[in-house]
Amino acid sequence: MKSIIYHAVLLMCLLCLPSLTRAKEVSGSLKITRMELGYPVPSIPFYHLKADLDLPEASIIEVEAVVNGKTLRFVNLYRGDMAEEAGKPGFIHRPPSGYALSQDNTLYKNPFITAWVKWEPGRTYSIEVKVRMKKSVKQSPQDRILTAKADVKAPEGVAVFDPAWKAYKSIVLSETAGIERRKEAVEVLLPFYPDEVTDLKREIRVVAVDPETYSLSEAPCQVFGLQKNAEKDSLSPLEEGQPRRQIPLWMPTVTAKLAFLADVPAKSSKVYLIYYNNDRAMNKSYSTDLKVQGELPGLTVDNDCLNIVLHPHSGHIDEITLKSNPEHPLFHRMETNGTIHWNPGIYVPPRAWTHTADWKLEQNKYSVSGPVLATGEFCGNLRNMPEVDAAVRYEFFPGVPYFFSTTDMRINETVQTLALRNAEIVIKRELITHAAWYDIIRDRVMTYDVLNMADLTDLKMEADVPWITFYNEQTGIGFAGINLEYANASLESRTSLLNPYCYITGGPWIYWTRALSLTFLASNMQQRSPLSKAVTSTRNGRT
Repeated sequence: MKSIIYHAVLLMCLLCLPSLTRAKEVSGSLKITRMELGYPVPSIPFYHLKADLDLPEASIIEVEAVVNGKTLRFVNLYRGDMAEEAGKPGFIHRPPSGYALSQDNTLYKNPFITAWVKWEPGRTYSIEVKVRMKKSVKQSPQDRILTAKADVKAPEGVAVFDPAWKAYKSIVLSETAGIERRKEAVEVLLPFYPDEVTDLKREIRVVAVDPETYSLSEAPCQVFGLQKNAEKDSLSPLEEGQPRRQIPLWMPTVTAKLAFLADVPAKSSKVYLIYYNNDRAMNKSYSTDLKVQGELPGLTVDNDCLNIVLHPHSGHIDEITLKSNPEHPLFHRMETNGTIHWNPGIYVPPRAWTHTADWKLEQNKYSVSGPVLATGEFCGNLRNMPEVDAAVRYEFFPGVPYFFSTTDMRINETVQTLALRNAEIVIKRELITHAAWYDIIRDRVMTYDVLNMADLTDLKMEADVPWITFYNEQTGIGFAGINLEYANASLESRTSLLNPYCYITGGPWIYWTRALSLTFLASNMQQRSPLSKAVTSTRNGRT
């Protein structure tokens, strides 16, 4: 499996400055040493104006830009003494939450500015820059306003996106693990103003900006999870006796989750533009190899690499078939539910063991299905255990031989337990010949012959072991779990986990699991440990 480590930056609005009014204008003292209209690059990930300025003396300033007679809403102002790499995400940023938070008493002499400008190739734009020279952060009638004008021709030769789409957002993806990414799924949450959208599922288009040529290529995408909050701020005083507010603290907002397929070379950054606001956009269907059949919870998920069957009662992974070796599917089908994926689970005697895989259609069920992402998501009380809630979520993607699984537990009331476990994978013993894992204590890969392992032998490792795998030397089939995230937390008290660790056990099956508290396998196996209110979470990549 390829580990996915993306750094994503959402850019929606920039520095907001007050209007440059109520001061004396002076022309000719401000110099524009360089001005250009540029393509989106990781350091400035939008179609932009960039200008280098030369002031007559160092001063506290405010800056405004006017393009073809229209004052721009937002302008970024930088001191100019720190050069940023165009191919890397910008790391210097001024807060966009309001001009009062954005003003400072820095003395600027040779600053530069950037601003969003939706230019068209080859067109000439008349640009005016206004600088308010100030003695203090606050405006004063004694301030001077300097102006400079220039005509700038936009670059030619590379088309921009269809102007019927009136707005876009920018995403910068950065690959940090040194692995070339091809058609990997990225998921982001995006906010919109209600008057900007008609039907986001119909309107949104995702395009990649080539970092060398600046040409655009459309990426398959999928919109889901739409929510609208239409509530408006009443502008009433925050406290009794205060005046009525003039500026709202929030605006009605529509949010949507967006998944798209990205290509990012190793150790590089790339800009993706999310276009929207086109009420005449037509529905667009993207075709990939990701297919989902059946009804929750018993879905069947298929791509060119894998066929995965979820159990008809619990929705847990029940069978996995590698398309390149269909004669040797992986399964368990022995104890109780018989699924491959068992946990989270808990043992609170005298009540019986219970696992999320024991659910029999009583859990909450939800799924997403599309060309980029398919999910099976399940949550509820553990069976016969109202004190403990749990969730299991799967994410499936096109064209890759892996999926993600996330398990969560929430302890609502203190219970006395002999066992608390999650991340358990169980496979029929005859299908596996060896187990392997990376031992972070010994700093090497450990391999173990499970064909000749005595029943109920435990192989122990650290709770945050990077990866574990089962495989069969004869059939060439293997199944691995890569630990992406692992966390335990409690609000009311310190966590009360008893020596968490991972282990492998052999019997008529072979399984690995993470023991969060497990006196059941200790030498004093009848000692119970208390579990106070807490949350545990594990996210794995399965391949």
